[in-house]
Amino acid sequence: MPLLINIKKLEDADEQLAGELAVDELDFGFEDEVVVFAQPLTYRLEVQRLHDAVLVTGNLELPVTCACVRCLQPIDHTLRLRNWTCHIPLVGDDQPLIVRDSVDLTPYLREDMVLALPTHPVCRDDCPGLTVKTKKTLRAANSNSEGVSSPWDELNKLKLKP
Repeated sequence: MPLLINIKKLEDADEQLAGELAVDELDFGFEDEVVVFAQPLTYRLEVQRLHDAVLVTGNLELPVTCACVRCLQPIDHTLRLRNWTCHIPLVGDDQPLIVRDSVDLTPYLREDMVLALPTHPVCRDDCPGLTVKTKKTLRAANSNSEGVSSPWDELNKLKLKP
């Protein structure tokens, strides 16, 4: 179920929201081998009604599992957005779709979580990269992959004269 804010309720008082939002509800829309979303997004938010907008502030946390780009080992990482702020205009060109006096916060959460993803995740700053053992394992896995030959194998077959 998406995270909805009822605008009519906000006319009387600010609203406090806390809970979890399933990864399926966030609908990130991409599959990635480096970053895997496995656990729900946890949120603690305060929602205020401004004259012609809604202001949402609070904290967001989303646990992810990344693969180190140097050694390919899995890393557990938590995306934390402290003092997250979202201004949602209720009039004008940027106005969201309002259904039954409610605005869906999910697209705003999804966008900021994607922007918070690590661009180059490493397990530690001094990660040496792939070890000899890992390289051998990768070569073995590649050579056994469904009978598909490597482009390098085809080049090795060439008999070039100097």
